[in-house]
Amino acid sequence: MSTVTFEKDGAVGVVTMAKPPHNLIEDTFLKDLLTAYGNAVDQGCRAILLRSGMRHFCAGADTAGFANGGRRRDQKGFEELLDALENVPVPTVAAVHGGALGGGVELALTCDMIVAADTAFFGMAEASLGLIPLLGGVQRVVQRVGPARAKEMAMFGRRHDPATLERWGVINLVTAEADLPAVSLSWAKQLAAGPTVALRGIKQLANHSARSGIAGADAHQTETNNMMWASADQKRGLTAFMKSGPGSAVFEGN
Repeated sequence: MSTVTFEKDGAVGVVTMAKPPHNLIEDTFLKDLLTAYGNAVDQGCRAILLRSGMRHFCAGADTAGFANGGRRRDQKGFEELLDALENVPVPTVAAVHGGALGGGVELALTCDMIVAADTAFFGMAEASLGLIPLLGGVQRVVQRVGPARAKEMAMFGRRHDPATLERWGVINLVTAEADLPAVSLSWAKQLAAGPTVALRGIKQLANHSARSGIAGADAHQTETNNMMWASADQKRGLTAFMKSGPGSAVFEGN
C-alpha cells in the first residue's frame, strides 16, 4: 500500500501523505512522494497541494536507521530528491496542520508556499539528536528569512507557533484549523487557474536567484522570457487585457 496518495481536484493535484502514525520519512515514503508528484505532472495538473491525512503533517525522519551509526543517505541522493520536489514545473502549496518537525519542516520548505493551521507547530529538532537538518532545511530557512533566524531555529531546536513564523516570513499564511483544507485548496486552485508557463518561469527565476543570486537568475532571464513568449497563455492574457482590461483572461495552461 502506498504511503502517499494522489487525486485530481480540477487542475490541482492533491498529494496526501498517509503513512501511519506520523508520516515518518524513510526511503519508501520518499519514493511514493516523488511518484505522486510525477503523476500530478503527467496527468496535466497545473498546481500541487501537499497535505497530510494523519494527525500531524510530518513528524520527521524515521530515526531507526540512524541508531548505532546507521546508514547515511549519499549527498547526490539528497540533491536529486530536493531538485525533484522543489523544481516540479508547477506551483506547490503545503497545507500544514499538527506538527511539522525535523524533516517535516523541510518537506514544507520545498513547496513554493506554506499555509498553516493556527494550531500547527514547527520545530527543527535535529540538533537535540546530535544531527543537522539533512534535507537542506537550514539553507532554505536562510533563503526565506536570513541566517540569524535560521541559526536560531536549527541550533535551539525549539517549537515555533505559525504566527511567529508567518511574521518572520518562513510561512505565507496562517488560517483557522477548520478552514485550512478550504483555504489551502483555494490557493492551489488560484495558482492552477493562472498562466502555467509564466508561473513556471517565475518559479525558476526565484529558485535560481535563491541559489545563485541575482546574477545567476539574470543568466536564465532570456531563456525564461522566450519560454513565456512562446506560450499560448501569453497571447490569451494580452488579448484579454486589450479587450476587457486586467484580470479578465482565462488561461489554459499552455
